[in-house]
Amino acid sequence: MKIILDAFGGDYAPAEVIAGGLDALAKRRDLSLIFAGKEAEIEAVLKGRSYDAGRVEILNAPEVISCEEEPTAAIKRKPDSSLCVGFRRLKEDEAVKGFVSAGSTGAFLVGATLKLGRIKGISRPALCPRIPNLRGTGTLLCDCGANLECKPVNLAHFAIMATAYAQAAYGMKSPKVGLLNNGTEDHKGDEMHREANALLKQISCIDYAGNVEGRDIMAGDIDIAVADGFTGNIALKLIEGTVSTLFGLIKQVFYKNLKNKLAALTVKSDLVSLKSMMDSSEVGGAPLMGVRGTVIKAHGNSDAKAI
Repeated sequence: MKIILDAFGGDYAPAEVIAGGLDALAKRRDLSLIFAGKEAEIEAVLKGRSYDAGRVEILNAPEVISCEEEPTAAIKRKPDSSLCVGFRRLKEDEAVKGFVSAGSTGAFLVGATLKLGRIKGISRPALCPRIPNLRGTGTLLCDCGANLECKPVNLAHFAIMATAYAQAAYGMKSPKVGLLNNGTEDHKGDEMHREANALLKQISCIDYAGNVEGRDIMAGDIDIAVADGFTGNIALKLIEGTVSTLFGLIKQVFYKNLKNKLAALTVKSDLVSLKSMMDSSEVGGAPLMGVRGTVIKAHGNSDAKAI
């Protein structure tokens, strides 16, 4: 499997991105990588590292799109950026199976849509991360930021795509879908959410459970939470922040005194396991569904482990 990795995307690029790529190569003998970015700088990072050079290629891209740039303008103004060069290679080379980037989310979304194009019949592409839940199966959140303003038909397409993804990637035969709203009753939400709720009830290829609330995402009562990108992004960031705060508070409790420190030792392995389950770097990224190609958006602050 040959995958393009945006070596100049993310807060810790290129060093951490390349390190993560080489770690993946060491673990997966069926994997080969194409590092997209400034050739000389990639070669400098690779120098002295031990890896199978036969499974590594450098795709020179002298330009970089930063998070401060306006996405659409940047994609058009910088055709030789690591993002644009990567998307172009993915589209033109059948041997390449995917593209991963931790770069600008906006530019990633615009570039994937403009350079690859949408799947026929899909109104909007959507990001679909996997959120840990109490059942241990994970809940897919679709969308989490690609579309800040949505129409009911967009949410219907998100539900259909996320259902197909849950079936193909996680083996769920009939994943249960819920519409993220401010209440479970049919009359809750604004006009768009009420219309979307009515539309989702009519779609026969999904198992629609109705409106759900934010707390249901991690409870595990549903397999897919459908949301407009604005609501979904707030939900995602709130979950990430809550998890981080919770583990910080737990650490304070265990370091409070000797008795608590001794208690911490007795459950240390369980805490490590719990932290691993809640660690976003264990998932790494989210697919952008609805475009003509497999593209994964990693978190901007991804370290080598996440990559």
